[in-house]
Amino acid sequence: MTALQASSPAAATQPIVPVKMAHLVYRCANRQAMVDWYRQVFQARLVFQDEVLAFISFDDEHHRLAFFNMPELPAKTDHMVGVHHVAYSYQTIAQVLATYERLKGVGILPSWSINHGPTTSLYYRDPEGNDIELQVDNFTDPADAAAVFQSEIFRQNPIGVEFDADALVAHWRAGASDAQLCALGTCATGQSLGPQYRSAP
Repeated sequence: MTALQASSPAAATQPIVPVKMAHLVYRCANRQAMVDWYRQVFQARLVFQDEVLAFISFDDEHHRLAFFNMPELPAKTDHMVGVHHVAYSYQTIAQVLATYERLKGVGILPSWSINHGPTTSLYYRDPEGNDIELQVDNFTDPADAAAVFQSEIFRQNPIGVEFDADALVAHWRAGASDAQLCALGTCATGQSLGPQYRSAP
């Protein structure tokens, strides 16, 4: 008898969903640049590399990111269908800001800094034009974050408010609380719509 046959009828009526997102795979024209960039961003270890594949991980998963070596591929443009960005969550705003400082120190700067309402987010573009988001939830209770989507503020502006990352770091270093740092409008630059709403990034 298989595990599927042994399961109860009641269990079969429940949704079957993944337990986690395991890994992400990129096809790369310049694989080494991609591997180096992602290892720098996530302070990741190299798990495996040969002429075709490279695997890296930043936690207990055997590999979180993989990179195919495909130098014949044409460069990505902003006018292609596909994934818009991949988001990675941190536990605290301090971790996001400390990561911002570390990456700025090696010349990796965000392309977009924005408080979306539910999250405070920094977007980065990798060497081959793929965007990632480093974020923190602005609310400790998921129900409070979900309520933002039903609010009038979100209806009027579903994208959020851009902020000055250096100014936010200064507030953090001066002792501002997590709630103050993550409040919509903290260190705002005056922009409220992201590049994908104004023009192609």
